[in-house]
Amino acid sequence: MSFPVPQHDHGACIRAALAAAEEECRRRGARLTDIRRRVLELVWGSHRPVGAYALLDTMAKEGWSAAPPTVYRALDFLQAHGLVHRIALLNAFIGCAHPGHVHAGQFLLCAECGMAVELEDAEVDGAIGRAAGRLGFSVSRQTIEIEGLCARCREGGGAS
Repeated sequence: MSFPVPQHDHGACIRAALAAAEEECRRRGARLTDIRRRVLELVWGSHRPVGAYALLDTMAKEGWSAAPPTVYRALDFLQAHGLVHRIALLNAFIGCAHPGHVHAGQFLLCAECGMAVELEDAEVDGAIGRAAGRLGFSVSRQTIEIEGLCARCREGGGAS
């Protein structure tokens, strides 16, 4: 996965994410209800992490009568099934680019345009595991959030 380029077909990202979510829920015997599906679709609405209240505002404008607990329950479900990740630095959520298998969350977050990309680097995972092991620590879950500038913002182009 990389930062999207201007000619990026984001509709294809959303369609692929929803298809992967349906397959993962089917595999796990879980229900991707209408509200869970819509929340996931909104999370995938851009490559920028989105907060729960922004999701709620969008859904209210669309006529959904969802309350904050409803959106948070949908996000909890999506997290539990590996379909979204929580970005603690931003108190926001982003779609999982690698659903269906256990992996550590590694994220590059552009401080200028807000874009984010999920990495899956076994060398990073291995280095953390080895360093933790030297201290007698067993890693059960990890999320790495790295803030900086994407190539487009570094070059002064910004992302739309």
